Order: sequence, then structure tokens, then C-alpha cells
Amino acid sequence: MPVHLWKLLAGERTALYLAPQAGVSESPFRRLCRRFGADVVVSEFVSAEGIRRGNERTLEHLRFDDAERPIGVQLFGADPRGLADAAALVADVYRPDFIDVNFGCPVKKVVSRNGGSGCLRDLDLVERLLRAVVRATPLPTTVKIRSGWSEELRDPVEIARRCQDAGARVLTLHARSRTQMYSGQADWDEIAAVVEALEIPVIGNGDVWTGQDARRMRDHTRCAGIMIARGSHGAPWIFAQARAALDGARVPADPDAPERFRVVLEHARNAIAFERDEERAMIEFRKHLGWYTKGLPDGRVLRQRLFQVRRLAEAERLLQAYLAQAERVAA
Repeated sequence: MPVHLWKLLAGERTALYLAPQAGVSESPFRRLCRRFGADVVVSEFVSAEGIRRGNERTLEHLRFDDAERPIGVQLFGADPRGLADAAALVADVYRPDFIDVNFGCPVKKVVSRNGGSGCLRDLDLVERLLRAVVRATPLPTTVKIRSGWSEELRDPVEIARRCQDAGARVLTLHARSRTQMYSGQADWDEIAAVVEALEIPVIGNGDVWTGQDARRMRDHTRCAGIMIARGSHGAPWIFAQARAALDGARVPADPDAPERFRVVLEHARNAIAFERDEERAMIEFRKHLGWYTKGLPDGRVLRQRLFQVRRLAEAERLLQAYLAQAERVAA
């Protein structure tokens, strides 16, 4: 494992991870989160079969900038040989810092092919997949799991031990079952139990919405790191807030509207540069515009308009008009 990454996990400093999220954890957002204090970022989860077939859109998900390091590429698949081949190609051509294997995604189209959390129905398969990746690449192999396929099969400690035995160097637990999807509450007691049971570093994931949540998770579970997913949507500054809370420092307030808009426009410009097609990038970016404006006064009307934009200039005009109106109301 790269020394700088291992120091994060083995030291006293709790590592902050940006979670792999389809359509969210793209390179522009990863770079933004690193600037706000994320220690480690992970790619969107990528299909091993898509990599083997040379699918152009799949390969686009593998692009990253050196400024994002340490970065892992997360793969999913249900065929050991196919997953191993994809991992070897990624390690040789793209050279991330680690390969992460996804056993957590609950989405039906992934699970229906026995990928993601679908693998948790067969722990022997989980072990075969991990061992194949470990053999295929010199890079560290890490893994992300859920607590189980269903409530009846919920056994995060057993799943985690099987992953450790198969060669995983770091394990992330999203403490929900697949059948829960994103409902209910993540069971942080399960993260604590896995921390106690394993020798490798454990990353906690689930229901970290604020900086103080990150500290509560660390204190509750003694995990080596904290992975933030939905809490980062439209709020990359959560990493700065989490770091302050973990360090016992004053937690910065959420930015005001003008600063929030500066961040979202920086994010949008980088997304356009990354995509290289402004209209396509802005259509994909609409969800971010919605997240960044959530909670603002009269934000619903603003979002309705932002969800129609196809050009950056349109978004800029709408955001400027919103600020001007807010100033008139305050005067």
C-alpha cells in the first residue's frame, strides 16, 4: 500500500473518504472534495465487463488527475476471471493507488447480474472474487460491503472476516442491508463490531450528514476512517467541517449563498472541461445545481429554473438574479 495512504489509516488522524457514487463521484467533484479536505477519493463504481469490452463510456470513468491522489478505482463484477482481468488492466494502464471491489451497490440493474451487494448471497463467491483481484495486481485491494443481503442474512462480522481472509487490505462497511437500500438508519454498532473483529483498517459509512456526525461515528466505532456519500451532495465543504469536528476545532458554518454559488460555478466549469461537451455536461450537472441550492430561501423556484438549463451562462444568470433579488429583499 502506498506509504502516504497507509499513514492515513495507521496513524492517529482519522482518514476522510469521498464515497464512490455513480454520476456523482466524477473527477471534477473528487478534486473539489480533495480541496475541501477529503483525504482519499474513490471513483464511481465501474463495470469490470465494460472494461474488458473496451466500452468507451465505461473507460471514461477511469480518468483521473494526479491532484486527486490517493485515489482508488472501484470495480464490480461477478466473474472472478473477468474482475481480475479488469483489475490488472486498470492497475497497468491507469495506475491508481488501490483497487476497491464493490459488494455494496444495491441498485437492481447491478444486483440482477449478481454484482454489487448481490454477491453477498454467496460468501464463497465473495472470497473467490477478492482472491482473484489480489493475485492479479500488485496494488492493494480494498473492499466495500453492506451488512448483508437481507435482514435474515445480516452478518457483517462474518462477511468482513471472509474479506480479510481473502486478502482485503482495508474494508468499508455501509451498515445497512441491501434490502434496506437507503432507508432506516445505519447501524453504527455493527461498524464497531467489525472494527473489533478485524486486524485490517475499517472505514465506517452511513448517515454522516454533518461534521459532528463524523466525530460521533469515530467516537462510537473507533473506525480508522469515515466515508461520506450523500452528505457530500452539494456540500463538498462537509470534509472541512468533519476535519474540524474530528480535531476538536470550531466547525465552520455552511457557506452563504454567494460563496455557495462560487463553488457550484467552479464545479460546473470543471465538469464542462472534463466532459468536453457543454450541453451534455450541464444536463448531467442539473442534479448538482439542485443539491447546492437546497435549503435556500425560495430555493424551490430557483431549482425549477435551474433544472431547465443547457448552458453555463444560463445557470450564471439565474444565480446572479437570485442574489440580486435577495439583496433587494434585505435592503
